[in-house]
Amino acid sequence: MTENTADKVSPRSQSRRYAALALYQWRLTGEDPMAIKRHLLDDPEWLDAVAMSLSGAHEDDPPDPKQRFKFNLELLDQLLTGVPARIKEIDAQLDLFLDRPITQVDPVELAILRLGAFEILFSDSIPDRVAINEAVELTKLLGAHEGHKYVNGVLDKIARRHAGTPERKP
Repeated sequence: MTENTADKVSPRSQSRRYAALALYQWRLTGEDPMAIKRHLLDDPEWLDAVAMSLSGAHEDDPPDPKQRFKFNLELLDQLLTGVPARIKEIDAQLDLFLDRPITQVDPVELAILRLGAFEILFSDSIPDRVAINEAVELTKLLGAHEGHKYVNGVLDKIARRHAGTPERKP
């Protein structure tokens, strides 16, 4: 079997992929993000399908069970609890730099923007440039054509504004 793209994806990046999908589902269904996470972990066939689709594998490729849990559970939990808990603050920051009402932003790109903004604003351990790069790569994978440029521009403005803040929030 040839080397799969998922082999090259870090566990933290894979966590962001799953978080983006869970936050997208949260926005569309209103279901609790942690319930979505439980579904993700409790349904190995669904997790295999998601992991394979995110890795670029072909539908006919057999699932690789080693890839199933190749993600950082701590980061996934942090994102799926942190983004909803801080959604008003995150959306207030996004509103400053969006060129349209937040309700008109593509739902996948909005989930990614919220992840990136959360990491910039509230995750001291993640450099802003890493948060932006991860969001851009996620948008290239999951978002609309050229959507990564929009995500990059919005998150870069949030990071620049946030860099002027004397201290980071916990």
